[in-house]
Amino acid sequence: MSETTDRPVRLDVTDGVGTITLDRAEAMNSLDIATKEALLDAVRSAAEDPAVRCVVLTGTGRSFCVGQDLKEHIELLDSGSSEQLFTTVERHYNPIATLLATMHKPVIAAVNGVAAGAGASLAFACDFRILAEGAGFNLAFTGVALSCDTGASWTLPRLVGGARAMELLYFPSTLSAQESQELGLATRVVPAEALADEVSALARRLADGPTVAYGAIRRSVANSAGSSFEDGVAFEKEMMTLTGGTEDHRAAVQAFVAKEKPRFTGR
Repeated sequence: MSETTDRPVRLDVTDGVGTITLDRAEAMNSLDIATKEALLDAVRSAAEDPAVRCVVLTGTGRSFCVGQDLKEHIELLDSGSSEQLFTTVERHYNPIATLLATMHKPVIAAVNGVAAGAGASLAFACDFRILAEGAGFNLAFTGVALSCDTGASWTLPRLVGGARAMELLYFPSTLSAQESQELGLATRVVPAEALADEVSALARRLADGPTVAYGAIRRSVANSAGSSFEDGVAFEKEMMTLTGGTEDHRAAVQAFVAKEKPRFTGR
């Protein structure tokens, strides 16, 4: 077990599960520069650590993440610090979302409360979104006269369809957990008191699974979004070759023949 305790973001690695926790409850886990830099470091560490076979992203308090810290934002606007303000998408939001969406291991968003703006986008970049009953999403960008970021233009249409994505982005409102599930934004909705156990069980199942195969499936699905059928199946061939050479594949085939349950090591 290892843990980074420097706030405002914590990374805990226990038994193959890397849990990244936004810990600015007093600011609804909004993202100031210090938090974005800490989050990027934590996500990069989790992505690169071979001991991490599943990643969980969550928040403390009553919010998952409400996106950009607007108090800091207005201070930077008023002070004329445009470089810090308008390079943050390239320096922070893009690499964080890209790592969440493309790391070669499964990622879960444990949405404990409201996820707004970039906070919603972070959740959409994950494979699974488990929502507490009181949680919800709000694509808040146009409310402050900004375009969408953190990958929302790519992830949201793939979750709800292009027309619905445009409506949600143009006219932001808070979607309840139930509405989010009906739209396909939530994988599962559970009572708040059951969120930790539900996420833990899913993370355990994923961390005990064939990590390389999960990563290959993530890559195949992402690749298919921008490829022809012919290119898609060609990439599938590459991923099949990759996973076919793993220790997990060999062990799983041997276990199947022996009528035993396979034990995966992530290699």
